[in-house]
Amino acid sequence: MKAIRRFTVRTVLPEPLRPLEELILNLRWSWHHETLDLFREVDPALWEAVRHDPVRLLGAITPERLEQLAGDRRFLRRLHDTADDLRDYLTGPRWFQSLADGPRAIAYFSPEYGITAALPQYSGGLGILAGDHLKTASDMGVPIIAVGLLYRHGYFSQSLSPDGWQLERYPPIDPNGLPLTLLREPDGTPVRVSIGLPHGRALHAQVWLARVGRVPQLLLDSDVEDNDQSARDITDRLYGGGGDHRLLQEMLLGIGGVRAIRAYCRISGHPAPEVFHTNEGHAGFLGLERIRELVSEEGLDFEEALEATRAGTVFTTHTPVPAGIDRFPRELIRRYFGGSAEEPDVPVDRVLELGAEDYPDGDPAVFNMAVMGMRLAQRVNGVSTLHGEVSREMFGGLWGGFDRAEVPIGSVTNGVHAETWVGREILDLAAREVPSVVEAGRGWERVRDVPEHEIWRVRRVLRERLVRDARTRLRESWRGRGASEAEVAWIDEALDPDVLTIGFARRVPSYKRLTLMMRDPERLRALLLDPERPVQIVIAGKAHPADEGGKRLIQDIVRFADAEDVRHRVVFLPDYDMALGRLLVQGCDVWLNNPLRPLEACGTSGMKAALNGALNLSVRDGWWDEWYDGQNGWAIPSADGLAGPDRRDELESAALYELLEDHVSVMFYDRDASGLPRRWLEMVKHTIATLGPKVLANRMLRDYVTEYYRPAAASARAMSADGYAGARSLAAWKQRVRKGWDGVAVEHVETHGEESPQVGARLAVRVVVDLGALEPSDVAVEVAYGRVDETDAIVDPSYLELGDPEPVDGRTRYTGEVPLRRSGSFGYSVRVVPRHPKLASRAEMGLVALPPAPSGMTNGDLR
Repeated sequence: MKAIRRFTVRTVLPEPLRPLEELILNLRWSWHHETLDLFREVDPALWEAVRHDPVRLLGAITPERLEQLAGDRRFLRRLHDTADDLRDYLTGPRWFQSLADGPRAIAYFSPEYGITAALPQYSGGLGILAGDHLKTASDMGVPIIAVGLLYRHGYFSQSLSPDGWQLERYPPIDPNGLPLTLLREPDGTPVRVSIGLPHGRALHAQVWLARVGRVPQLLLDSDVEDNDQSARDITDRLYGGGGDHRLLQEMLLGIGGVRAIRAYCRISGHPAPEVFHTNEGHAGFLGLERIRELVSEEGLDFEEALEATRAGTVFTTHTPVPAGIDRFPRELIRRYFGGSAEEPDVPVDRVLELGAEDYPDGDPAVFNMAVMGMRLAQRVNGVSTLHGEVSREMFGGLWGGFDRAEVPIGSVTNGVHAETWVGREILDLAAREVPSVVEAGRGWERVRDVPEHEIWRVRRVLRERLVRDARTRLRESWRGRGASEAEVAWIDEALDPDVLTIGFARRVPSYKRLTLMMRDPERLRALLLDPERPVQIVIAGKAHPADEGGKRLIQDIVRFADAEDVRHRVVFLPDYDMALGRLLVQGCDVWLNNPLRPLEACGTSGMKAALNGALNLSVRDGWWDEWYDGQNGWAIPSADGLAGPDRRDELESAALYELLEDHVSVMFYDRDASGLPRRWLEMVKHTIATLGPKVLANRMLRDYVTEYYRPAAASARAMSADGYAGARSLAAWKQRVRKGWDGVAVEHVETHGEESPQVGARLAVRVVVDLGALEPSDVAVEVAYGRVDETDAIVDPSYLELGDPEPVDGRTRYTGEVPLRRSGSFGYSVRVVPRHPKLASRAEMGLVALPPAPSGMTNGDLR
């Protein structure tokens, strides 16, 4: 008989062991090796059986073992020392506390978080990145409050059918069996947040609290008795459902998340956030809730509240793939934000304007969550330098009239949390040989002095661990597919800890090209079975349950890997999660990544592999385009823009095979008299020494704090000072400028100088502008100048603001001198843009006035 309800009965610990609960309820254990060692000591065999989940460990341990531990003075000393270390970690000053003007708090919103495999609330890169962001914020003392949803079935568990087709199941998750506590009012009542729905209904949620080191993480859960069954199911699955279901998830995340933060700060005394960081468009509705608060509580109108909200909001886009952006029918938005559900302080027509694709090639029928997120944020960034460029191209229509380079979307390249992803053996070796790197993140060049035989020894240990675990997982998979014990005997010899090991693990959308390695199956087979220089490949990945194409790619790989002649050299391991990901990035010698460029926003798995001493073999996309230097791995040449999709795959797969055959495997197996691959190990040391300080999440978070969080906090303070006088004045100014912008025109441009000037000369420019109803202080008149290409486009222009505005016959004349610093083809143009000290960039409003025709320009050769 099956149970009709599942729940977790928690262990009551003997009094001497109570600090165990304190340690378990703070997720610092997921990256703190000393705490993990303590948990292992509780019961080593059981620790392995519960897959390193301390909550399950306590749920399964016998009362007799607990009594033994309660009387074990050595264990108790270690327990109390570990608990004291956690308390010191939570209270001592860290890097952020040395800053004079940092934000009091930052609210960080994400639909998923990859903290640990024991808290399965993630699907892929966005969640893993969010988890690393929180852990690093904790280590650096950055005062983040994280907000997400608690999914009662997580993402999904993956298995394979006998013919290799992906199967999904959604095991129920009991929050009481997770390292979480309910957020409660002072009287013990669970906190409830609610959002209004059409026809007088409401969606209610309770709030679970996780402790990620110093960072509180609030997870909203709609499975409460106050809701009907359909509302209880809103937080059932990560990225499950569509239409109404997905929209309600995002309303709960954004609107309910702000309300949960307000409740948490009220109860805990935590400072209220000055900055709100929105990851992708999923949480974009948080801006609407903040506008509503300001209108109803501070007496601002919508436009004033919008300015105050934008000033303190950071929006990060994580995808260069339009299909990865949530877009809803406008009528669906009107249904949930209009009619009986309309907030008088947030009119539905203004909501619809925020998400409108009202630019060339936009779809007027849809509401775009990323577009809304960008319009609600004064600061926007991509997640690598290349992704920033791609994002400026994707979303440039929001700032029409400006060159792509001026679109105000910057970039912060992602990083990874070393303590989570780097093997214990690597960390121990570093602590012994280069302690300055471990203790202070300095002295990376000293990695080159680490003895090569020590690196090779540790790499062998990690590769052997991967092989051992892969065999266990492979056996479980084959048995689950229906194989008998006799049919899986070969698995004992699958993979080899001394063979060059390549890893490929990620989500399986088509652009990541899981099967590019199989473009020429016989050539791949020859690589795998080479008698002198064999290669083995370990593959993992999940396709979205609705992605039939992705499932077919997995099936193709599995069928190839099932072949009797190669199955000991290439394996597909199902149910890719953080635990498996950690084994792969630690145990592989080469990390393979071959997306369609430029569709990989960043990709961080290759960073993790590099920190563990692996070399990257990748298309130059995402972070690899930025930091590949010719000596830290291999770049697969990309044929983007040169051929159709099929031809492109053919060319790039051929390049991949050539690199593996003639470079990668040759270098790995080229050994000296002592059996060491010297050239390979020199490349490994160079990789760690040069990439180490770049790929760490510490560098990423410093970039966010200095380039985004601190400026956003300063802007938010300027907007809110003196009863939001700044927001009121900026909103009024913007409305006046927008109303009068059609009257702004560049009427005349002239220059004075030699016909063929020389380098070092100065070109005098005079521009006459009709400002209409605007004042000279409302605008900047600029000359854009520099080298021109064959189409007369100015390449990488410099800008000079013209001054000395002088009234002339109802117009205004501006003058200035352009310095001619280089020879060659030269060109210039002029423009008028809004100017205000509280604008974050010239392009913020998307308004620009240009000369009517290029006839007023001067082109020539400078000698």
